[in-house]
Amino acid sequence: MPLHYVAWRDALAAWNCEFPEKLFYDWGGYPTAQIVRMLNEKQGLRMPVDEVLQKKEWLYHQSLPKLKAVPEVLEHIEAAYGRLRLAVVSGSTRDSVDASLRTLGLLERFDAFVCAGDYAKGKPDPEPFLLAAARLGVQPESCLVFEDADLGIEAARAAGMASVKVPPPWERKNRA
Repeated sequence: MPLHYVAWRDALAAWNCEFPEKLFYDWGGYPTAQIVRMLNEKQGLRMPVDEVLQKKEWLYHQSLPKLKAVPEVLEHIEAAYGRLRLAVVSGSTRDSVDASLRTLGLLERFDAFVCAGDYAKGKPDPEPFLLAAARLGVQPESCLVFEDADLGIEAARAAGMASVKVPPPWERKNRA
């Protein structure tokens, strides 16, 4: 998430669009196109959604060599791999998710992916998590969600899933 924030901030600078870090984390889980639309509405701007998203994704991909996993989440992935089926549910595009996980050497650890464009209603709606459970072939109540956004925690709860809140970087002992 920290690298996504920097990419957003730098991409939005061309349109003099403010995107405070706290708001970025508050909106975590929304599909990226929806974020641009909400920023346009909130700030009275007319940023072209596709152009902003292309710039943001390009900037994010340029920063991938700096990407680091959250150590505590990585521990859970490694412990569960081969014993449990794992999924990623994201408001990001599949290309962005694949690139991130490939950079971390984790892409092959996951059995299912639910990304922007796979669902009609994003977080806090439970649809993305319910779709992930269906793709994994498991019941929602047997799922444990690791989520870095309050909207995602709401969505997991609405889906009947247990969840663990991954704190934002400034609240972690060892900033990831």
